Amino acid sequence: PSQRVQRGPFAFAAAPGAAPVRGNGRLVVVSHGSGGAPWVHVDQARSLVAAGFVVAMPEHRADNARDGSDPGPDSWTQRPAEVSRAIDAVGRDPRFAPLLRLDRVGLYGISAGGHTALSLAGGRWSPAAFARHCDTHLDEDFQFCVGLITRLTGGPLDGLKRWGARTVIRHRFAADTRVREDHDPRIAAAVAGVPGAADFDLASLATPRIPLALIGARQDRWLIPRFHGDAVLAACRPRCELLADLALGGHGSLLSPQPPALDGLIGDLLNDPPGFDRAAVRAAEPATTSFFSRHLLP
Repeated sequence: PSQRVQRGPFAFAAAPGAAPVRGNGRLVVVSHGSGGAPWVHVDQARSLVAAGFVVAMPEHRADNARDGSDPGPDSWTQRPAEVSRAIDAVGRDPRFAPLLRLDRVGLYGISAGGHTALSLAGGRWSPAAFARHCDTHLDEDFQFCVGLITRLTGGPLDGLKRWGARTVIRHRFAADTRVREDHDPRIAAAVAGVPGAADFDLASLATPRIPLALIGARQDRWLIPRFHGDAVLAACRPRCELLADLALGGHGSLLSPQPPALDGLIGDLLNDPPGFDRAAVRAAEPATTSFFSRHLLP
């Protein structure tokens, strides 16, 4: 029987400690966004579990709600290995190992987690490419480049903010031209929601190595669609698919449940835009579950 469970600010129904039962034998890993928490994906996880999947929701090191000390390219570099270690951990767990076949695993990622999904679908990127994009498109894609540190307001300090952002990004990332390529042969399908993607070589995503789907949000002001999800979709179609495109959705509209009581810059970026109907999210969740059923099940 389920009970009310509290995880930080999130409350939801769950049955902690209950014995797992045999489902469809497949695992899906959920990769949360920058500064995020696994619990904002509980509703999607519930949809997957109802269809028979086991769902693992790792917390990414130094880029989560409890510790946001190292977001950006440093986190993007380590996240794919963290997904692989999550698969390993579930495979060693005596509760789950007898119930699973780990030769075909799904990956669902949102925002920075979408970047992780694209990496493991065959995308190549580098910190230097991130620096080049931000040098060229800083004003247009400011929050991708600087995160939640500050924003442009049209005020007299904007020039200083631009100078500071370019200086830090060039110093930390411009010389790092090493191309990141990640591969885990167990991952057989991926969904990338509102992904960070402007640092990818789009040619590497033209033919994804696994079935790939995207979810977009037209009002996303953190990861401007034309630089990120739209660019990937244009590169990979028809070899990838668009599961949903939320016409009035913002960057945080795929989070379900939403983080409560967000204000300031993070609230502006993650709270639903005026007029957005959360029924669109409830429609995207079964579409994602259906995608994994089509590509992971016999």
